[in-house]
Formats: sequence, C-alpha cells, structure tokens
Amino acid sequence: MSLSASFVSGSHKRTLSSLLAGRVLKRPKQDDGQQLQEAAIQLLDQHQDLRSLFREVGNPDIFRCQREEQRPAGVSSGTSGSMLACELRRQAARLGVPVPVLSVKMVLERLKQITEDSEMLTSSQRVQLGVLMESSRDLLSQEALCPKLLWQEYKRGQRLPSLEVVYDLHFYSVLSLKYLIESDEDVRSWLVPQLKALCGWMPPDEGDEETKQVQQRVLTTVAGVLVGAGFDLSRDGAAADRKISLLCCSVLDDMIFWVLDVVETVRSAGTGAELWIRIFDALLCGVSASADALQRFFTHSLTQILTYKPQLTVSDAITLQNEWTFAKVNPSLTLLFRKLASIFSVEQLLGHLQQVLESHEVSWKHVLSFLSTLLVYDQSGPPSLKDLLSRLLSSAFEGYDLENLITAFLLARQGALEGPCIFSSYSDWFKMSFGGGSGYHASSKKSLVFLLKFLSDLVPFEPPQYLKVHILHPPFVPVKHRSLLMEYVSLAKTRLADLKPQCQAAQDVAKAVSLFESTGRIPATVMEASIFRRPYFLTRFLLALLKPRVLPVKPDARMSFIEALRKADKIPGVQYSSYVEACLTHRQRSKSEVCLDTNDDPLEVLKIQLQEFTELVVDGNDGEMSAQLSRISHTLSIIFPGSPDELIGQTVIRLNTDSVFAELHGKVVNMILRSFCQWLLKASQTNPPNKQSPWASRFVCMLLGNKQLLSSFIQRLWDLFHHQGPSLSAAHLLGLAAFMVHLYASPSPLVQLPSPIPSQPAPLGEALSLALVCNTSTNMLFCVRLCVAAVCYGICIGESLPRQQQQEFIPSSLYKKLLYLIPRLMPEARRAPADGCMTDRPEEELISLWSNITDSATTWRKTARHLWRHGTFQQLEETPQYQLCFLEWLDHELRVQRGEDALSDAQRQEYQRWACLERYLARPEGRGGCGGDVKKLCSQLLGAVMDQQSSDLSLEKPCRTGVAGTGTCLPDILSRLQELVYEMEVANLSGSRADLSDFLFDAVSQRCSSMATSSSLSIGAELGLQRALLTWNRVLLVLPAALFIKVKPEGGRMTLDCNKLIEHVNQHQREVCSPAGFLSFHITAHFLKGLLCASVRCGHPGEEVSRVWSQMSVRCPLLLVSTARWWQHLSPLLLSLWRRLHDGASPPEQLQLLTDSQHWACRLEEGRVLQTPPAAALLLAASLHRAWRGCEGNRLSFSAALSSLRPERDAKNRQVLVFLLFLCVNDYLSALLYPQERSHEKAGGFCAELLTVLAESADWLLIFRSNEHSVYQSVTMVTSDERARLMPLAFCSLLPQQSAELLQTLVRGPGFLHAAILCYLSVLQLWLDGHIPTPTTPLSKEQAMVRTVLHLKRAMKTNTITLYRQAEPPQILSHTKQFLLSLISQTSPAGLASSQLRQLESQCADLDPELAAALSVNLEPHSLSPEMDFL
Repeated sequence: MSLSASFVSGSHKRTLSSLLAGRVLKRPKQDDGQQLQEAAIQLLDQHQDLRSLFREVGNPDIFRCQREEQRPAGVSSGTSGSMLACELRRQAARLGVPVPVLSVKMVLERLKQITEDSEMLTSSQRVQLGVLMESSRDLLSQEALCPKLLWQEYKRGQRLPSLEVVYDLHFYSVLSLKYLIESDEDVRSWLVPQLKALCGWMPPDEGDEETKQVQQRVLTTVAGVLVGAGFDLSRDGAAADRKISLLCCSVLDDMIFWVLDVVETVRSAGTGAELWIRIFDALLCGVSASADALQRFFTHSLTQILTYKPQLTVSDAITLQNEWTFAKVNPSLTLLFRKLASIFSVEQLLGHLQQVLESHEVSWKHVLSFLSTLLVYDQSGPPSLKDLLSRLLSSAFEGYDLENLITAFLLARQGALEGPCIFSSYSDWFKMSFGGGSGYHASSKKSLVFLLKFLSDLVPFEPPQYLKVHILHPPFVPVKHRSLLMEYVSLAKTRLADLKPQCQAAQDVAKAVSLFESTGRIPATVMEASIFRRPYFLTRFLLALLKPRVLPVKPDARMSFIEALRKADKIPGVQYSSYVEACLTHRQRSKSEVCLDTNDDPLEVLKIQLQEFTELVVDGNDGEMSAQLSRISHTLSIIFPGSPDELIGQTVIRLNTDSVFAELHGKVVNMILRSFCQWLLKASQTNPPNKQSPWASRFVCMLLGNKQLLSSFIQRLWDLFHHQGPSLSAAHLLGLAAFMVHLYASPSPLVQLPSPIPSQPAPLGEALSLALVCNTSTNMLFCVRLCVAAVCYGICIGESLPRQQQQEFIPSSLYKKLLYLIPRLMPEARRAPADGCMTDRPEEELISLWSNITDSATTWRKTARHLWRHGTFQQLEETPQYQLCFLEWLDHELRVQRGEDALSDAQRQEYQRWACLERYLARPEGRGGCGGDVKKLCSQLLGAVMDQQSSDLSLEKPCRTGVAGTGTCLPDILSRLQELVYEMEVANLSGSRADLSDFLFDAVSQRCSSMATSSSLSIGAELGLQRALLTWNRVLLVLPAALFIKVKPEGGRMTLDCNKLIEHVNQHQREVCSPAGFLSFHITAHFLKGLLCASVRCGHPGEEVSRVWSQMSVRCPLLLVSTARWWQHLSPLLLSLWRRLHDGASPPEQLQLLTDSQHWACRLEEGRVLQTPPAAALLLAASLHRAWRGCEGNRLSFSAALSSLRPERDAKNRQVLVFLLFLCVNDYLSALLYPQERSHEKAGGFCAELLTVLAESADWLLIFRSNEHSVYQSVTMVTSDERARLMPLAFCSLLPQQSAELLQTLVRGPGFLHAAILCYLSVLQLWLDGHIPTPTTPLSKEQAMVRTVLHLKRAMKTNTITLYRQAEPPQILSHTKQFLLSLISQTSPAGLASSQLRQLESQCADLDPELAAALSVNLEPHSLSPEMDFL
C-alpha cells in the first residue's frame, strides 16, 4: 500500500485546529467530513510533525507510553502494544486515515529523529531505536503496521538505507532481511555499498567496544542471510528462487572481490576488508545458514578467489613465484584463506584446487599463496601435497599433459620455497621424482623427450637456482639417450653463463652503494668505469643499479647513489625516465609488497617477531607457530641473503674460526640465541620437554634452511664454547644445550672444520662437540654442565618415543664426554650404579630429573649424580654408538693439561689406574674394553701415546700450553704403561720375556707399517710416521732396556736373539735419525744396555755379546755406526755397567775392539799410523769419520794418513775408505739439503780428498748404486730410503767441483761413464717427480762469503778455479748434462758394453732424448752406413 495512492490533493489550506473546532461546534455535513479527511491525508503526506499535531488536539506522544520506565507496573508489553494500537486506531479514526498509514508515518518520523543520518548509532540512540522497534513489533502483532509500506516509505525517504536500522528491523522481526532481498529489486545497488561503508567505518572512540560488537553483528547477520538465501538448496528450484540465489551470490562475490582489491592495493588492510573477512568465523557459529549452505558458500568463495583476475601467465608465475611465499603475501589474504579452509580437510582443499586448476583460468598468485598458507598452517599439508604431486605427474606422463606437468612443478617449488621445516627442498623433490630408473619419465623415450622438452622450454624463464638443480642432479637418462640430456645441460649452462655477469654486476652495485653510504661520494672505480669501461657501465652496471623496485618513502642509500649519478650526468636521461616509470608500474603491480619492511630496520622487525613468537611457545597452536616461523625466516633471509654463487643442495659448510663477524650478523645471532634460552625457560615453567609443543625443533629446522645464517651460528657457538663457556649462566647453558640437541636431531649439512682438525667433514652436532674441550679444570666444569643439561633434555624430550627415535635426541658425542668426565670428577660414580636405578615410575623419574636441571638451587654434581643413576642413561651405554672405548678415553686423557687439571697428581694416578685396570681391562672388547688381555691394554696405551703427537691439538689453543708446568698427561700415561709392562714382566703373564719383546716390537711395527701403507706418497703421512716414531722412542726409553733383547735356549744353552731389534732399527729407526745416519745417543745407549743386561741370563755372557756384536756391521750397520759415533760417551757407561753385572770381569772382545778402533782413528788423525785393529771395515770407517769430524787443525796430516792406508794394495783398507766416503757423502748431502748447518761445510772438501785417494779404484762408484749387490750394499741401511734415493744428487753435485786433474783420473776408471749417466738419470727422474726437496733456508751473505773463502783456499791447493757454491737442482742437472755430453764425445765406442749402452739408450729415450742421441751417435759401433764408407 502506497501513501501516494491513498489521497486526493486539494486546494484548501486550512489548519487542522480549525477543522477540529468546527467539528465540535456543529455537526458536520457529509461533504465537510470528506474534505476534512482529504486535508488530513494531505497533511500527513506532506510530512507534518505528528507530535505537534497530537499536541494540538490535546494528546501527548503516544509512543512514549511504550517505554518501560513509564509503563505502569504489571502492564505487559503485549498489553502496552494493545493500548498503543487502540490509541492509533482512535486517532486514525479521528483523522480519517488508515491505521497502517498513520503508524508508518509515526515510526518513520521517530526513526528519523533517532538516527539523524548516522552510519552507526550511539549507545543512547541504540536504546531509543530498540524501544521504537519493540513498539513497531507490537503494532505489527496488532496488525496496526504494514511492513511493506514501512520499507517503501523508509527507502523513499533515504538515499541509502542504514544497515543498522535494517538489522534492527530484522532482529525485532519487524521486517526480515530475507523479505527485503526477495522484494526489493534494487537491493544490490544499495546493499553492497552499505556493506563496504560499514566495513570501513571506524568508531570515533577506540574504546567503544559496544559499537564494534554491533557492527560485527550487523555484518554477520546480513552475510548469514545472504548465504542462506544464496546457497541453501533445500528449497524447490523455482525461477524466483534461482533469481534470489544468484542475487545473493553476486552480492557476496562483490564483497569478496572488494576485499581482494583492497588486499592487492594496501598490504595492511586494516579494519575494512579484515572486518568482512572475520564474518567467516561468525558464520560458523551462526544459525542463518545451514551447514551445507555454508560449505557451498566457502567452496564458491574459494573458487572465486583462485580465479580472480587471471592476468599472469605461467611464465610470469615461474619468474615471480618466490615473491608469493607465505611471509611475503598480504596477511589479510592469508587470513581469508585460513577462514575459508577452516571447515575442510586438507585433502578436500587440494582436491578442489586440482579441480579449479583443470577447469578454470586461475590467478597464479592466489593459487600459490593459498598453497603456502595451507602448508604453513596445517601439518597434514605436506604429505597431502606429495600425494597430489604424484597424481599430477602420473597423469601428466600418462597422457603427456603439459598443464598437469607445469602445475606439479609450480606447486612443488612453492612448497620448497617455504623452507625445509615445511616441505622438502626442490632438489630433493626433483631427485626423488626423476633421479632414478623408476622415475615418472623413465618408462619410454617419449616420456624422456617430453620431460626434457618441457625443461628446455622453461630455461628462458627459470631462476638460476632451479637450473643449477637440474644440472647438478639431472634426471635419470639411459646411456643410449645421453645426448638428449647433454643438449639440455648445455642450454642450461649457457643460460647460467648469461646470468653470471648480471650477478657480478649486482655485487659491484652493492659494493658501490656501500662505499657511497660510508663516504658520501661516488666511488672512483665507478667514475673510471663510466669513462674507460663504458659498455660495461651502461649495459651491466646501470642495468643492475636501475632494477625496478618499490621505492621507499624515505630515500635510502641506493636512491641517493642513483640521484648522485644522475646529477653527475652518468645516467642517460631516457634510461632514468624508464627506471622511474618502471618503479611506478612495479608499485602498482606489487603494492601488496609495500610494507614497513622497506623502511624498518630488519633487526627491529626481527626483534618484534621473536617477541611475538614468545607467546606462541606455550599457548600458540601449530598453525600460528608455523606462520610466525615463516615470517621470521623471511626476515632472516633479508639479513642473511647468502651468496648468489652458492650451490643448491650444498651439504658442507666450512667453518672459519679466524673470520670476524659482521656487526649485524653478530647481533642477530646473539638475539636468536638469547630468545631461544628465554623460550625454553618459559616453556619449562609449565611442562617438561616431552609435553611441550614442538616449537624448538621447528625453530631449529627453520634456521637450518639458511646456510649463511647456519654458518654464523656455528661460528658463534664455537667461539662461545672456546672463550665464554665458563662465564655462561645456568639459563644460557640449558638453552644452548637444548639448541645443540635439536641441531643433532635435525637433518643438517656437514661441517668442514679448520685445519689442522681432521679433514673429513663432520655432522653438525659432532662438529660442535669438538669445540667442547676437556683439558683444564675450567673447561671440564663447563663441559660437564653443558653435557649434563643436553643429555637430560634429550632423555626428557624422547622419553615417550621408541628407543631408536629417542636416541636421535641424545648426542652420542656429548654422552661420551659425560662417561669420561663424571667418573673423573666424581669418585663416587666409579662404583657400579646402585641397584634399582630402573624405576617402575618413569614419569616421576622424568619429572625429578627435569626439576633437577631447571632448579637454580641444585648443584651440577647433584644433577650429574641423578643422571648417572638414571635408567635410560645406563641403558644407552649398552648401545655401541654410545660406548666410550678405551682409545677414546685415552685421547681425552692425553689432552688434559696437568698443571690445570681438576685432579691432583695423586688423584689423577688413582683415577687412571681405576680406568685402566677396573673399567677397561675386564670389559669385553665388544663394549670398548680389552677383554681381560693385558697385552691388548698395553698395545692400545702404546698406540694412543704414538698418536698423541699427530692428533689434533689445535682445540687446546685457549689453554696456554706454553705456560710452565702445564704439560699434557703423557708422562702419566707412560707411567701406567710402565706399570703394566713391569707387571707383565714380573708376573710372566705373557709366557716369557721373548714374547714380551716380540709383542712390543710387533705393536710398533704394525702401527708404523699401516701408517706408511695408507699414503706412501703423502708428505703429511711421512711426517705423521716420523712423529709417531719419535714418540715411540720416548716410550722406549722409559721401558726396561732388557725387554728389547730376546733370550732363548739354543743347543742346550741360553743365547741372545737380536733379530727383532735389528729388524726394528733397519725398518723404522733409520727413517727418523737426526742427524741423518746416526741413532741418538739415548737410543743407542738403551739398546746396548739392553744387550749387556740380557747377557746376564746366558752361561757365557762375554761370548754371547761378542757373537751378536760381530754381526752388526752386516745386519745392523746403523747401530754400529751410531755406537762408534757416541763411543767416547758410551764407553764409561757401558763398561761400568758390565763390571757391575759381572763382578768386575773384563769387557767382551767386541767392546774392546770398539775402544781400539777409536784409539787407532785418533792416532791416525794425529799423523801416527798404528796397526789396524781386527775390526770390521765399517767400524773402522765410522771411527775415522768420528775422528775426522773432531779434527780442526790437522787436516793436512789427516789427509796424508788417508793416503798411507794405500787402498790399491790392501782390500780392507779400500773398503774402509769407501765406507768413509759414504759417510762423508752423507754429510755433504745434508749440507745440500740443510745449508744452515755450518758443521757440514767441510764435507765437500773431505769427499774430494777421499776421491783423490780412491781415484784408481772403481769401488767408490758402488755407494751410488745401491741396487747392485756388493760388499758395500749394507751401508745403505745406515740412512733412510729417502737419503739413499738422493745419493745420485750428491754425485752430480760433487763432480763439477773437482779439479780437472782429478776428473780425468776418475773418468778413466772402469764403469765411470755408466755410473755417471745412471746417476744423472736418477736425479732427473726425481726432479721431474718432485721428489727433490729444496734447501730449507737460503744462505746468508756471511755464509756465502765463508764458503767462498774456504773454497778458494781449497782451490789454491787443488789447482782448480771452480767456485764452491750452493747450486739449485736445475743448475746441477744442467752442469752434469754438459759434463756427460762432453765425456761421451771423448769416449770410444768400446767404453761401454753393448748391454750397458742399450740400457742407457732405453732410459734416456723418455727422460733426455738429447743424451740418448749423443750415446747413439758417438758410441754405436756401426753408426755409419756402408754407402758412406768412402768418406
């Protein structure tokens, strides 16, 4: 019913008072009454003030009687409404108008007075409106109000209806929203703008919670009605219903699209769009729509979002995908995704996503952002995504469907972008899908070509990290199709090569901006490049500098640098204008990225994010926790961007302990570690670790995804453990311990520790445990506290897990440190754990253990004692990986600094005896013990001592190893070895002394042989072998000397057997002699004392000693030469020992010969020739050598004495001189290798004098040809194998220094040319192989001058003008070659036997063709052809 249709306009303008007065004074006529009604209706229609009208007739505002406060007591609302309706009927009858018309006019008039065009009402207005609505509802119940007329007149009088009024009409059942939607054809035109306006309305007072609640109720109610009307399919399918349904859908779609536009425009959507997003929560609790309708609405909305504005192509998605991760997407959009996903399972959502992708053009940004949100907030998302990817790939390769394939790749990459704690890395997914023979593409060649063609098409758009994955982990390809893969690899490498200059230019730009920021000037290198490298400057540098981006509000260093270049006319105007336009376009396309990140300090952002995460540690759900971790990860990726050249899937991190932290990086790492400790304390206040949320493991997993950040963490922890460990508080220790446990439990890359730590990369947890050293009392205390906290935390967090999973949280390296430290520092722990350590109440035991570790009043000793007796701790020692074997215990003990040990000397000895005899001797070998075998215990002690010098001692740098009195525990371990060996000897545990001797030598020989065999050409291995042998010598000297000489029965009597000793000296001792060719005095004395002491057990000791010693010149020449060298000091010691052992008996014959040989050599040095003693030639030569080294002023007489030996007449004298020449050449070789040792400077002169005496004999050549069998072959056992190989170098170096006369004599000797060429070839081969060491230090000017003077003096005597100088190997080879070429040209063909010539030509052919040609031309007997005979 319309007011416009209920009246007729009139021309009489009379007041209502006069009309009413007329009615009282006289009876009106019928015509007069009709006119009166028409006038009343006209007045009502002209919006007259009804309240004034009623006041004129003497009636108050009839609506006031409806107010409760004025309602008489006992009068109900229905009664009041009835009274109001009666009054309205009475007034309407008086006015002659219909009751509904009057009531509508009165309601609207009152409504206008209350609302006054407000968007939202105040509290008082809301009360008044409530009263009005109650009155209206009462009128409606009395059929005194027409809802349709009410809405028509209200809408006609309002430009846009107020949603709060509409809500109240609906709420008070005056006029339902559903009716409005069905009856009002223009509802969409006003409802959508009003919904948007209401969403964007902000209360003037921020604290007005009542208005905010009303605002939310209005929106929720409207949305609920729209959803119910639009998506409820329970009604019949009439055309009108379908029309209403489409109308409601369109309104809801308009609101969703408005939200998406707002989100796209402004990152922080504020209370506008977010207010509409929150209605999805309220809808879940509302009753306006059924559950089915709600589900259909959410599905429809999700589809609309995923398909909204599909402007970007697949290539755009590939390029921009990394900008659509969860942390970078607008939070309002992710909030919307979460609300829509709340009523579905992950499988349903991914299934719907697949349907949308198959049937619609999609917005890739929304699709991938939705996937990231789903993965972050739902823990079942990753496995469901893997299933979806599997289905997509299977479908793609079954039907060669390119859309499914590209969809799978985009979804997999999106998951990988969220980090390893959310989804597997792209490299892992690619390897799993295509890396094996069972991959999706491996079924046929067509499938392989399909994949490679797809990857090739992606190359122009691919980010470099994906290209690297495809190259480093290529898909499996059969050998016959390898060429197809190589085509793709070549294409990808070409693309990477094109991208590399861009990366280099980006690095140059970063450096230039940094310099500009610090200096305020354009760097000189940039100015030079703009002039002299203009093509690079314009095409590379400026291209990288002017990369479009969202410009910050406040100019940053990069903007300032660009402006400075522009003012300096270094940027072309067109290029700058294009850059500005591109930045504006980028802002429009990526306004969602404009956030505080561009202006805020990343450190402050991270600080806020870490504080927010604090609240989630205890009360947060899994989704919120993962979301916050993603945001933290994004901020950290800004601070630690990594290197552009970093390999994808790199599994080794190099630790550089000497590098300095960047200030920002140091602050970030410290902030994270501090926050982690605080989180652990807060979480532990309410629950033990096994009942906490998995916040710690997820946080650590997030950190592991950033290699640069992880490297900084490792470096910081290493530094903390080394330098600040003892100063850390209990809270810090507990936090660091938990952090290490999660690092150990998480899949992490390997760590390459700095040299000289073992070169093999170690797992992250093991690498950090190496920083925990136990070498001083302070370090032991810190280490045991940290390890106790870590193992307690690991046991607690894994208590409810199966044994295997539990062990993942208990670092074996830290557990072993406790097995070492707790018994060492707590003597009571050396006893077996008390019975009953296994409790029937594991939960109580767990709580007790955790309370001990978190209680600040509990000492570490009490906690360690509790842990030591804990059942789980004891059970772990039964597992092989948690057993501390004896060798590991020895390694720890040998690192302890005695001067800073926590134990006194007596306590340390007691502890070590307990460990050796009680803990490890009887323990089975399978558990790291010795199985009751004392010899095995001794062998391991010996091995550990020998390894000690070559083991890693770099970790003890902070321990001041150079401070007096702070040596290692090596003397203590040697004492334990002594005790065990003496016990074996006294108790005869090994069966006999012979067995003990063999055991010791075999143990050393086996160890040295394994070290030499492992890397025979490695210099490091050789040095390690030498260090081990030197350590063994130290051990040898503390053991009884008689142990090394075997005494055995033979022929009815006891005899001495030195075979093992001789073998040991020949194989090992000669390799470590210093100086070369001589055992040290102490070793020589020890062996000889052992020989004399062992002879006591023989029936004829003197004869046995002489018999054994007489064989030394042939079997052990090194011991013989060394004895002669040190005899002057040895004789008093040994002769005194002999007299003590044998009651003053005369020494054995061979000992007397040693004395006689020394006396003869000394007299010969003085110029007095005595009868030669009947000693071995090598002994006489060694005695002469000792005398020669001691002579200073009698050089001439000594040279004459050498000549008096007349080698040409006496073969023995010739042998003596040849042996002496060998010893002198050995000294000369030392002079070549160690020119700083001035004691060897005269070696060359003595060699020349000996060569002069031996010039007529060819025997002297044999010492340079050790492979030929002769009487001199044994002398090669005097020096090391390396020295023996270098003897030809001495030969080639000596020859050019001899006088011409001597050379002529030497050359005429038989076999000289053959020997000389072989020596030259040997030296050349050594030089080519790099086996000739260079002199350790060059000669100083003073040394060179002294050598020159000495050589001039010698030259004056020998009539030679060749200067004595230190020549380098190339010079020696060059001089020797020229000498040989000259000698060959002067030698007749008969100078070499044909077999010798063939041998030399064969060897020279590869090494020195020129020398081979000279031999062939000059020494071939038939070198001329018969046709040339006439010449």
